[in-house]
Amino acid sequence: MSAILPDAAPANWVDRHAPAALRPWLKLGRFDRPTPVWLLILPGWQGIALAAAMVGHTPNLWLLGLFFVGAALMRAAGCAYNDIVDRDIDAKVARTAGRPIPSGQISVGAAWAFVIGCSLASLVILLSLNLLSIALGIGSLALVAIYPFMKRITWWPQAWLGLTFNWGALLGFAAASGGLPLLDWARLELATGGRVLPSPQLVGFLALPAWLLYASGVFWTLGYDTIYAVQDLEDDALAGVKSSARRLGAAAPRAVFAFYVVALALVALAGWTATLGWLFWPFLGAYGLALLVQPRRLKLDEPRRALRLFKLNARAGLLLFLALTVGFWRGVH
Repeated sequence: MSAILPDAAPANWVDRHAPAALRPWLKLGRFDRPTPVWLLILPGWQGIALAAAMVGHTPNLWLLGLFFVGAALMRAAGCAYNDIVDRDIDAKVARTAGRPIPSGQISVGAAWAFVIGCSLASLVILLSLNLLSIALGIGSLALVAIYPFMKRITWWPQAWLGLTFNWGALLGFAAASGGLPLLDWARLELATGGRVLPSPQLVGFLALPAWLLYASGVFWTLGYDTIYAVQDLEDDALAGVKSSARRLGAAAPRAVFAFYVVALALVALAGWTATLGWLFWPFLGAYGLALLVQPRRLKLDEPRRALRLFKLNARAGLLLFLALTVGFWRGVH
């Protein structure tokens, strides 16, 4: 195996530029590791872009900004909560033993205060959205609260992370569109010229592209977090921590490939049912390429490579956001 990986890049901006007194707090919120923050932000952006594209608009920049700040704050709160719950396990894993709580830099009580502070700040942002968005945001707390315990009871905590991280796709769609209707009869009448017939438009309103986008994101996360878990195969086994990477073993690269294929099929169906414009498809192809190169390069005995492949997913998710953004353009009629 390669040498032990640090919990964050040695040249991260926190260690280079942040005041020494702030570094443990910034590391508690994982601000030294931007990739996972983007992986939480992007599903929300994608939901906003999908809702806008369905009615022929580009995403609202103010709403994108709110989701950027809110997701970053909730990511920080979630990481601190996860570290409180996992402090004994983290102390046994070489890559995480230096985190602020297991290393003694921050007490458990102070970490709880950090969680509450970040949560209250994100609540202020959430309360500026519509009622359904507020309900969805509050509902996500159950997913967040349960996640740290999943590695103790199932081999598939990565699947639960998928349910949690991609909840923002539904929240973003609801914030941008005002709802998550199963069937919008007024728009359906408009789309079919007053006739309710089997058509792409009808399938779109029945299947609800936002839910397809969410399901696609779950499989995307299952793939990239399996790659991420490859870093800790040996330490997780010693600590008794379960993961999809441990469960799959040598089959992990093939499984990640299958997860990504399902993710691509679901988001393609979302684009088709939403009747997005033709520009959506070449960008979706670039997104697919960014995903499918990863399992081909994945090696279980090369944790550093696994980390590099994992980091590619921030760029891949941005490509999907761009695909949904340009999907509003359906050409000149």
